[in-house]
Amino acid sequence: MNKLLSSVTVAALLLCGAALQAQTLDKIRKEGAITLGHREASIPFSYLDDKQNPIGYSMDICQKIAEAVKAELKLPNLVIKMTPVTSATRIPLMANGTIDLECGSTTNNAERQKQVAYAPTTFITANRFVSKKASGVSNLDSLKGKTVVSTSGTTNIKQVTELNAARNLGMNILPAKDHAEAFLMVETGRATAFVMDDILLYSLVASAKTPADYVVSVEGLSVEPYGIMLRKDDPTFKAVADKTVSGLMKSGEIEKIYAKWFQSPVPPKGINLNLPISAALKRQFEKPTDSPDPKLYE
Repeated sequence: MNKLLSSVTVAALLLCGAALQAQTLDKIRKEGAITLGHREASIPFSYLDDKQNPIGYSMDICQKIAEAVKAELKLPNLVIKMTPVTSATRIPLMANGTIDLECGSTTNNAERQKQVAYAPTTFITANRFVSKKASGVSNLDSLKGKTVVSTSGTTNIKQVTELNAARNLGMNILPAKDHAEAFLMVETGRATAFVMDDILLYSLVASAKTPADYVVSVEGLSVEPYGIMLRKDDPTFKAVADKTVSGLMKSGEIEKIYAKWFQSPVPPKGINLNLPISAALKRQFEKPTDSPDPKLYE
């Protein structure tokens, strides 16, 4: 009896596991479509061009994954759908099946990996803040008692809130719905500083009316590895994504995609960030990993 129950239990678990492993690919096969979650203002990772089409570094990588899924499922007419997400909605929309890939500027950390999975890291940045040069602030301590903004639902707002309490800085921390709104608050004087990943801050400054008015802090608050986000506990789909992203890195194609978005003029304003590939990112391209440990990327 016990052996029979044991066998039934094992069989049930195996069936559940098989169903779980195939869930995203089965969903895509059934719907004939893969849905990409995109950002609207995360330049140059995922944003809207002047025709309101999602473009960017992360979007190009997601397109490559979608092509791999098309080949894997033998669906030449696979439809690629686009769904806008924000920092606050991206994880819930992934968890509930609305999107299949999240193509943005999303930090991979241990806390998030309890809810979602990631393809190998595709970019490495640091948490810093931007302010107007005229404000005279230079580091976190100089923001004591001032109003600071960060984007709702990000690791950045969580970290600055924790640092505010730990250092007893008495900052007034405001949440913004997206990066564009947060930068506008600094631009209009409603906030002294905007805490966010430095690459996004450099992009916003480069796009500003008067870029020379702003400065990004030298002090980094943390290392932030970015990755394409996937549903958790779906190893079959993750294997397709991992193979695709690792293949881009090992073939050198990822460097061409990088050059397109970080070392060339990008639409709609033709701004060139002129950002070389960092030593840390080069190491990642040579030995791809999806680890959430920031120490591996220092």
